[in-house]
Amino acid sequence: MFCTRCGKQHAPDVNFCTSCGSPVKPPEPPATSTAQVASQKDSPIFLELAEQGNADAQFKLGVMYAQGQGIPQDYAEAVRWFRQAAKQGNADAQFDLGIAYHQGQGVSQDYAEAIRWYCQAAEQGDARGQHNLGVMYAQGGGVPQDYTEAVRWFRQAAEQGDARSQHNLGVMYAQGQGVPQDYAEAIRWYRQAAEQGNAEAQFNLGLMYAQGQGVPQDHAEAVRWFRLAAEQGNTDARFNLRVMDAQGQEVQQENQHQHSDKCNRPGISPS
Repeated sequence: MFCTRCGKQHAPDVNFCTSCGSPVKPPEPPATSTAQVASQKDSPIFLELAEQGNADAQFKLGVMYAQGQGIPQDYAEAVRWFRQAAKQGNADAQFDLGIAYHQGQGVSQDYAEAIRWYCQAAEQGDARGQHNLGVMYAQGGGVPQDYTEAVRWFRQAAEQGDARSQHNLGVMYAQGQGVPQDYAEAIRWYRQAAEQGNAEAQFNLGLMYAQGQGVPQDHAEAVRWFRLAAEQGNTDARFNLRVMDAQGQEVQQENQHQHSDKCNRPGISPS
């Protein structure tokens, strides 16, 4: 758990920083499966193909069981089909099998097994697996905490455009964890995630402008990014906007002169 302002690390049960009093948060959470497949009429087709050993059909049948799409939801059956597809090298199935072990759905929760399957997906270039491995290493879930490994996996996913990994890589640079502290690099990665609509990155980019870290201090830019995050429900950004408004730091000016890209910002990529 890390302070959203000063970056100090805290125990999981601490809600506010003991140094500066700001909220404490974990890294961006692991990705979850977002696969959507066919309707009830397609389940017999997938079942026939899956029983013949078709890995793609096995994966899709697993998704149908996991999500209850056209058939009763059954996590154990989902895991059975994910496993068969995963053993054939299907990266989507490897990732979803990792999710099942990570969350304890259809199997007993087992972080070591989750890491095993995330790793297999990640080594095939799956950005979600790379992101989740980064989170596991950053938090020490199922493996010894290793910020260098976390950075390695976050970077691979970030370079593929994964917004949450871009944000987390920014956090690592801002805090000097696994890499030398570098506010300019933190800004670079925060900006890439923020421009994709990632609310946490928008909030942290606002903090950097408010504090003048890695960029010249600019309250108007801070307000702009806080506002974008606040519009997505980020409570810390809302709080900072109220504080800046009370201090008279450009909030009224920002209200009167909206930036032209405000209405055209990208939406959040699915997690």
